[in-house]
Amino acid sequence: MYRHHPVGAGHCSRRCGIVTHVSAIPAAADVLAPDLEVLDLPEVGERLGLPVTRVHQLLRDGQLLAERRNGVLVVPSQFLAAGGVVKGLPGTITVLRDSGYSTDEILRWLFTEDDTLPGTPIEALRGDRGREVKRRAQSMGF
Repeated sequence: MYRHHPVGAGHCSRRCGIVTHVSAIPAAADVLAPDLEVLDLPEVGERLGLPVTRVHQLLRDGQLLAERRNGVLVVPSQFLAAGGVVKGLPGTITVLRDSGYSTDEILRWLFTEDDTLPGTPIEALRGDRGREVKRRAQSMGF
């Protein structure tokens, strides 16, 4: 039996082309260096051993940050460590958000060189200097 489907209907079991609730996931504009290694959300999920829907939740909850590059949400690869999200990153994001910083501003700050650290705040978080990064983030709010 032949069943007629309108153009585009029923040909894709994964709801191809339908975008739902993308705006519910906070994301920065394309603010980071173009050569910075980033991962799309399915890659993040794969590295963390999580479904992509859980990655969406991590972004909504402020445990991770993303930026939109060419219409695609991406996460800096430096945000991930062997055991999951870099220790101290979620707390740092929370402190900065509570101080009124936008996602764009937080991403820029995390990847801006600081000679007194030395390096960038994300590099310090990846090392053993998370306490110093959090202290600086707290002082930025005053």
